[in-house]
Amino acid sequence: MAGPPGSFDVEAAVGALAERHGLAGEAVAQLRELHRMLVADPLAPTAVRDPRKVLDDHLADSLVALELDVVGSAQRVADLGSGAGVPGLPLAIALPTADVALVEAAARKCAFLERAVARCRVANARVVHARAETWPGGIASVDLVTARALAPLEVVVEYAAPLLVIGGTLVVWRGRRDPEAEKVAVRAAAEVGMRPTEIVFVRPFAEAESRYLHLMSKVTETPSGFPRRPGMARKRPLGTS
Repeated sequence: MAGPPGSFDVEAAVGALAERHGLAGEAVAQLRELHRMLVADPLAPTAVRDPRKVLDDHLADSLVALELDVVGSAQRVADLGSGAGVPGLPLAIALPTADVALVEAAARKCAFLERAVARCRVANARVVHARAETWPGGIASVDLVTARALAPLEVVVEYAAPLLVIGGTLVVWRGRRDPEAEKVAVRAAAEVGMRPTEIVFVRPFAEAESRYLHLMSKVTETPSGFPRRPGMARKRPLGTS
């Protein structure tokens, strides 16, 4: 039921977002439950609690990647640094035939993710309590890696490359373009068998500004020596020398 004039109708807004991306039925109910948890669960690892901002900044910003064919066709996905489950959980809801690994190093965040997967009944999502560099069984196991608000581009590229099969794709959510950082990421990608393919401007919601999805493809085997031991990707980032 709609609220008073000027109020935010969560049910209708989530329904409209789902319809925009061709989702219906169970997926709508799952998105509504995830939205509720992100707003109200005190253990949700997010500072965003306003219902409208949760819809825009978490759900809509995640689902906008469905505009990319490579995301819509993915079968094995790893969401690195999954945190509150974005973008991984909304994408798992939207892609019920894909196997989606929510990879998170922090035990507290993993506990929330486990609860969210269960409450939202996302049968194709699983929580992996590990760092990207030390994930058992993660090497060459996925055709899509996603990452949002995780680390600088060159660091994310190094995390993702060993996990991808050849031909797989990394999609990184970013805000305002930074040409110098992008040059560093290009050099880093070359060191781990990756190649930038596209930077796509997206508008996940009407007021969104400076939203880009950076795509990189794995073109050759990642050299031996990767992944480096935990912490090295940040301490000595590729592409900077």
